[in-house]
Amino acid sequence: MNDIQSPQLPASRRAQAEAREHISGVPTRAHHTSGFPAVRSPHFLLIRLGWGLGREEGREEGREEGRPAGGGGHWPGVDARGRRGQGVSAASPEPTAREHSRPPHLLPSVLPTQPSAEPRRTMPAVDKLLLEEALQDSPQTRSLLSVFEEDAGTLTDYTNQLLQAMQRVYGAQNEMCLATQQLSKQLLAYEKQNFALGKGDEEVISTLHYFSKVVDELNVLHTELAKQLADTMVLPIIQFREKDLTEVSTLKDLFGLASHEHDLSMAKYSRLPKKKENEKVKTEVGKEVAAARRKQHLSSLQYYCALNALQYRKRMAMMEPMIGFAHGQINFFKKGAEMFSKHMDSFLSSVADMVQSIQVELEAEAEKMRVSQQEFLSVDESVYTPDSDVAAPQINRNLIQKAGYLNLRNKTGLVTTTWERLYFFTQGGNLMCQPRGAVAGGLIQDLDNCSVMAVDCEDRRYCFQITTPNGKSGIILQAESRKENEEWICAINNISRQIYLTDNPEAVAIKLNQTALQAVTPITSFGKKQESSCPSQNLKNSEMENENDKIVPKATASLPEAEELIAPGTPIQFDIVLPATEFLDQNRGSRRTNPFGETEDESFPEAEDSLLQQMFIVRFLGSMAVKTDSTTEVIYEAMRQVLAARAIHNIFRMTESHLMVTSQSLRLIDPQTQVSRANFELTSVTQFAAHQENKRLVGFVIRIPESTGEESLSTYIFESNSEGEKICYAINLGKEIIAVQKDPEALAQLMLSIPLTNDGKYVLLNDQPDDNDGNSSEHRGAESEA
Repeated sequence: MNDIQSPQLPASRRAQAEAREHISGVPTRAHHTSGFPAVRSPHFLLIRLGWGLGREEGREEGREEGRPAGGGGHWPGVDARGRRGQGVSAASPEPTAREHSRPPHLLPSVLPTQPSAEPRRTMPAVDKLLLEEALQDSPQTRSLLSVFEEDAGTLTDYTNQLLQAMQRVYGAQNEMCLATQQLSKQLLAYEKQNFALGKGDEEVISTLHYFSKVVDELNVLHTELAKQLADTMVLPIIQFREKDLTEVSTLKDLFGLASHEHDLSMAKYSRLPKKKENEKVKTEVGKEVAAARRKQHLSSLQYYCALNALQYRKRMAMMEPMIGFAHGQINFFKKGAEMFSKHMDSFLSSVADMVQSIQVELEAEAEKMRVSQQEFLSVDESVYTPDSDVAAPQINRNLIQKAGYLNLRNKTGLVTTTWERLYFFTQGGNLMCQPRGAVAGGLIQDLDNCSVMAVDCEDRRYCFQITTPNGKSGIILQAESRKENEEWICAINNISRQIYLTDNPEAVAIKLNQTALQAVTPITSFGKKQESSCPSQNLKNSEMENENDKIVPKATASLPEAEELIAPGTPIQFDIVLPATEFLDQNRGSRRTNPFGETEDESFPEAEDSLLQQMFIVRFLGSMAVKTDSTTEVIYEAMRQVLAARAIHNIFRMTESHLMVTSQSLRLIDPQTQVSRANFELTSVTQFAAHQENKRLVGFVIRIPESTGEESLSTYIFESNSEGEKICYAINLGKEIIAVQKDPEALAQLMLSIPLTNDGKYVLLNDQPDDNDGNSSEHRGAESEA
């Protein structure tokens, strides 16, 4: 390293340097043969000049104040190495004259002047810049100044970070004030909540009100603490940054400008010519150099004083905010402890006891629910299987109400449909539907006088259809199992009979189903129940004397046995494949047959000319051969056997048709295609009757000629949407018209006794049930006009 020339130090400076060298043990200069000192690093200069001087001054001040030498912040009677002594070290040097000549503001003011009885914590001496070296502005002084500037920069960065941390604490405390305020309001808002299950919350509401008051008091304490933190913690550090650190930064800029001006003036002064000296110019340049040097000296003195004072102020600035923080927290905790009095302790104890009792109840209830859960999960797996018992499901046929999930068929287009799973339940005579999430159910179908039957729909299992009383197709539903399907059909059948309106609907349903489920063995008591329930034809027959027609015979004294009416083991036909249709087709000669199975309109030309046209909606239950047609008991027995066979074999499917009664025939018409399924001459109907208990059941006996010349008897059983008495009345009226057609006077008298429509047809019945006699026609209207 090259040696640089340094100016000769005066005697006083050399003495000070030698003293510092003696105290610190570090030579002031490295002596070379050339006499030039080596350049030292700033940190080394700090140790050599600042730290060594501090140690020297610390020893001198400690000797003056009765402290051990070394300048450290130690207790009285303890030296710099921690050893206890009896006073001042004898080896300590005497204070110098320069130490007594230091300005008062640069002397340490935090140290006690007199030793106290108790230990008092003090701070060690700080490093300083020597003001007397400011004028010379040597490189060593500049190096030491750079160390102080670096320290000030580090202090500025740390102060900014410390301020951010303190502002975060203040922000958290301020947020705590807002949070407790919101918590208090939220506790009071519990009472205003419209809980669906808010029964028994009075105790909770009163407890939360009390807690709200406590939180309000805590909020006051938190607000006071936040204000105290702002005043005693955040504000001092802000003032230190804005006042002290900003002052040092400003003085640094001024010192730099003054140094630059001094350098310029010195450069100008150095360029003065030697040969042509101008006293005036020389004097002006000298004055300019003196002014610049004085300005630099003043700015350096102010800058050095600020940097020296910063070493004291930074220690105070670091501790004063924390003193305010500690005092604020202590004050907060003291007031909080005063607030929680004995009354508060007793209240908290009572609330804790209440919570404990609720916890005990919860544990007991949880144990019950756990046991119940195990019991429910220990059931057979068939409970979860939709159709577990397909072979022989246990079906309850006595239901008058039913509920469960069904799939509803919705038509979305001409040929497209969708199925929606909904919850259905019956309520009185109504079928209700409640979608998932809905509060209540809505009406889907009025089940009074409706019919229900199993149907095949879109290759889906367990479908059934509900048909309205007017014959319009209703809704199609799908059950999840065979058992559910049949129980829904039975329940809707029972409801459609309006059993639910009776005093004891369960008993009535059981009675009706027991009657239907009786064995197919002869039971004469069933026919005895029908003695007093003969349809309106009995009243007519009592006055008719035409024995050839044999519409309905008079009641006999003795009832025949079942074997005399129907042969045992007679098969029952549940589909409409009628021998009468085949017989009529065979005897129509060479008439053209429609390949699509439809009947031509010319097949029944008498329909337009008939005086009687009455249509009823019926469902075919079954037909079977009988032995005799001399009594209506054969119809009752056929009804019993058909219903019993359907119940035993779980047959619920029925074919719906429109029964057209005219003065010439009975026609069964397909309601969808209007194709005639069957046609019976009215003269071949020998017996007809309606059921006494189930008034919607009706049957009639047909005498069919065989190819062998003999005649066969078959009974056909139907279920009607209206009362069976009305169908019997229409058939009886048609037979009366046939009987008087050859007698114009009798026909005219018959037409006068019954109201006619505008086109000359008979008006028979109305849609409302009538309790009067079947022959009464004064209060009847047309039910359906073909």
